[in-house]
This record gives sequence, structure tokens and C-alpha cells, in this order.
Amino acid sequence: MSHPSNLSFDVLIIGSGAAGLSLALRLPSNVKTGLVAKRELEEGNTLYAQGGISAVLDARDSVDSHVQDTLDAGAGLCDEEIVRLVVEHGPDNIRWLFDEGVEFTRTPATGNSGYHLTREGGHSHRRVVHAADATGHAVESTLVRQLDSHPNVGVFEHHIAVDLVAAEHRDGRRVQRRCHGAYLLNIKTDEVVAVSARCVVLATGGASKVYLYTSNPDVATGDGIAMAWRAGCRVANMEFIQFHPTCLYHPAAKSFLISEAVRGEGGRLLLPDGTRFMERFDERAELAPRDIVARAIDHEMKRLGIDCVYLDISHKPADEIERLFPTIHHRCLELGFDMRKEPLPVVPAAHYTCGGVKTDKLARTDLNGLYAIGETAYTGLHGANRMASNSLLECLVFSEVALADILKELDRSDVPSHVLAPWDESRVTDSDEEVVVSHNWDELRRFMWDYVGIVRSNKRLERARRRVNLLRHEINEYYGNFRVSNDLLELRNLVDVADLIIKSAQRRRESRGLHYNIDFPDRDDNQASPTVLIPDNYTPRRPGD
Repeated sequence: MSHPSNLSFDVLIIGSGAAGLSLALRLPSNVKTGLVAKRELEEGNTLYAQGGISAVLDARDSVDSHVQDTLDAGAGLCDEEIVRLVVEHGPDNIRWLFDEGVEFTRTPATGNSGYHLTREGGHSHRRVVHAADATGHAVESTLVRQLDSHPNVGVFEHHIAVDLVAAEHRDGRRVQRRCHGAYLLNIKTDEVVAVSARCVVLATGGASKVYLYTSNPDVATGDGIAMAWRAGCRVANMEFIQFHPTCLYHPAAKSFLISEAVRGEGGRLLLPDGTRFMERFDERAELAPRDIVARAIDHEMKRLGIDCVYLDISHKPADEIERLFPTIHHRCLELGFDMRKEPLPVVPAAHYTCGGVKTDKLARTDLNGLYAIGETAYTGLHGANRMASNSLLECLVFSEVALADILKELDRSDVPSHVLAPWDESRVTDSDEEVVVSHNWDELRRFMWDYVGIVRSNKRLERARRRVNLLRHEINEYYGNFRVSNDLLELRNLVDVADLIIKSAQRRRESRGLHYNIDFPDRDDNQASPTVLIPDNYTPRRPGD
């Protein structure tokens, strides 16, 4: 795919995972679209999603059941209207993916749609459609191939957004702020280009690289959340970071996730002596929601002083394990583990950002012309904890919802035009101390893991607060004096995201869902509302805009 030469678009989509790709493919051929990928087009969280996509596809299941399971997992903080909207749109979006060419695992069994459906933690029915144990790879690679038939989509690979461009416009007596595009850094040439657009969509994924141990790839640095915050958008529920209970514990297995579906198919969590422990923490045992399972594992590791626990599915037939989990089985064999015969060593790792840029039910942010979809957005779907396999569903549904509003926005004749100024590097120089960036990156991720991890305390949060303030001062000074680089931009975004997580965690003086503070160990129903942070440059949208 060629690099677009005219840096002006109707719609600029920043991010090329399930959310960004599905929106790009759904936009009509007469809409000139730019699609930005930080690395190769396929690289991102979607590619590594193993489990699947939840949707009501079995006659024995129901929309009400899926809604209730999601509300239960969200621990009182989900927006029920949004939950119902997403669940109701689920089956049609699965069919859309099937029509696009995604080859989901099928079964001839009677009583369901023909898809093989798995059950994961928090679900009361089998409703997770999947492509073996590599659903994200199947979705991402299929949608990328479909781009070839969409010549209206110009692709920027190896580009990272530096910042959004927003400007104020007077509408009668009221001042409105609108997004007009973004500056992009070409990572290979170090050139910064200005890209204008009538609508900008953030689909940049989550921020789990803010932690030392994560299941996410290196690109998950919270870019969209940080840029939207700096541009004047509210951010919500950043204290709720989901730690996946089971990442493979092995020095060569960087970020390798052991899918929740392994537990869904009967996998048991064991201590080193072979005893099960989940029944002591929740009657649902291994099928409890992820926050409960992750805290239980964390508790046992600290109580016993062990490096990991074990996940065992070897009691199942070997051919069934190979059929259901071919990717996991193959990778484990490469690393010296045979899941058909032995338990796998596992540890929790930062996995999913439940909060993000606050949007309405049309995917609109606080900035006119700016939308956010997928993991970078806070829609109200996940509440205090995301139920397994609801994330790709959210990406698909909100790309569909955003599409409808974007087309209306493009039809408006009163959208003010704005020409972006060229990027100015006249007062900066090349850095002579790159070690500052690498050192600060490491320090940030370590203190976030130690102080703002699965279990928190007031003292830990205050320590993290002091450290992030020092880092921000140092990074802002560095940013102001030297030419931008990919590592600097990602670090700058991670520092902003870390600050938002810490501020949100300090405001929530209870334990709920994914946020557990030993100084406030109980749930307080007087705090059953989202944590919303408001930037200094926030300007409310006019009702009806």
C-alpha cells in the first residue's frame, strides 16, 4: 500500500487494530480516509487476542443473560444502556466478520449456530466465538487483506502520532473547540508531517506497557488517551487496569498469554504442591472473573513467596488440547512445556485498560470532530472490570456506531476549515543523552508495577505520585529541547497515562472490581459512579453538537 501524498483527509483513523480497521472498511468509497499504524499494519493488541468474541449466538443463550453477566462483572459501574446496545449489536457484527472472510471454528453440534462456542470467566453460557486459539490473528489478518479492495484508504505504516491539533471557534457567544488533525512522526525517517482531517478517530488501544509485566505488545503505550487528555478531553475510570491471571512464566516467553479459554475448558490452577486454591476465594473457582483470579494468584504468590502458580489441563484428552489450543500448545512446546502432560507455570500481567477517553453513545469525545473507539475509549461497557471477550465486541460495535455519526458530520456544511501549520523544529536539537529516555522508561514501569499494581495502598500510591511528578518534569524538559523520537513520544504518553491512573486510584477510596486498596478493602455503594478526570483546557460540547 502506498504512502498518501496529499496529507488531507475526510477521516483520519489513528490505530490499525480491530476498531480502526473495521471502521476504515465500513466507510464508503467516496470518503477519503487515512489509517495510521505505529508499526506494521497488523501489529497491535488485536493480533494477539487468543480467546474470542462474545455474542449471543446460541438459542439457549439470551441478550438479557449476556447483559446481566457484563453488569455483574462490572461491579456496579457499567452503563446499562451501553451494555445493552453492545450486546444487541453483537450477532450482526459476528456475521459481518464472517462475511469479510474470518474463518471461525465451526461445529456440527445441534443447538447452536454452527459456530463452536467456548465459555470464559464471568459468562453463564457458552457464547465466545473463536478461531481456534488465535482469534485476534484471524480477525486482524483478514481485515488487513480486505484493505486491498478499498483504494480510498491511504495507509501510514511506521508512523506515531505526536499530538492532536485543536482550535477554538466562536459559535455565537459560545466558544467551541474542534479537532482538525494531527502531527505524525515517520519513525523510519524522523520526519514530522501535518495531517488535516474533518474527523479524527482514536483507535490506539490500551496502555498496559505502563507496567513492567504485561501481555500487551510494545505498541500499547496509551497514545490516544494521553493525546486526548492533552487536547482537552475528559478521561474516566483509569484506576481499573485488568491484570490477566495467566501469562506464561518463562524468561523467553515475553508477553505470552495463556488464554482464559484454557480455564473455560477445564484448566485448574494449582500451587507448587499440586493443590487447587481458587475454591477458597470464590465459589466459581477458576471461572471467577479475572480480577478475583488475579488477586487470588497474587495473594498465594506473596503468602508462599513463590514465583508463579501452575495451570493444568493435562487431565483432558491430548487430541482435544491440540485441537482447541494449537497456538498455545505449539509455543509451549518451543519453550520446553507440554501442556498435554504437565502444568504450565503462570503469573498475572497487565492486560487491559478498562478506562480511557470518555465518549458518548455515538463514540464522540469532548472535542468536536474527535471520536474514540476500542480500548482507548471509556464507553461505560466495562465498568470496574471487563468481562472476558467483550473487548473485540466493543471494537466492532463502536466502529459501527461511530460510522453513522461520522457520515452525518461529513455532511455538515458548517464545519470550519483549518490548515495545519508545518511542524516547527527550529528551536530544538538532536539529543545527546538517549539514556535518559531508556532509564526513565524502566523506572516508570517498575514503580507502577510495585506501587499501582494488583493490590494498592495509600502509601504506595503516594510514593508513585511523587515519582511520576519528577518524571513528568524531566520528560517535558527533554521534549522541549530535543527532536522527537518514537521512544520519547511513547515515554511522554506513558508518563501522562501513569499520572491519570494514579490520580484515579487515589480518588477511589474503596475496593471495587479491578481496583483493590488494602486501606479501603470494602466496597462502598456511595461511590458507585465513574471516576472522571477533567483537564484544565476542557470545554464542554454544546448540547446537540
